[in-house]
Amino acid sequence: MTKRTMIGMTVAARVARRIRRCRAAAGEAGMSTAEYAVGTIAACGFAAVLYKIVTSGPVRTALTGVIEKALHVPF
Repeated sequence: MTKRTMIGMTVAARVARRIRRCRAAAGEAGMSTAEYAVGTIAACGFAAVLYKIVTSGPVRTALTGVIEKALHVPF
């Protein structure tokens, strides 16, 4: 529908049209409980791997160096 044809629509017709479009778009929009569970487990696994990487010796040394350098920048 073009902008020109929407100008002649009543407010109720515009609201009804928007509701129909939202309902049509919401068909498979959400995740089920099982999908949430799998997503949560995947996020926890990723967090554990990231934690191990960040707390490893070389990465910790590099991050500490960057932070110390940033804290000692003259203004």
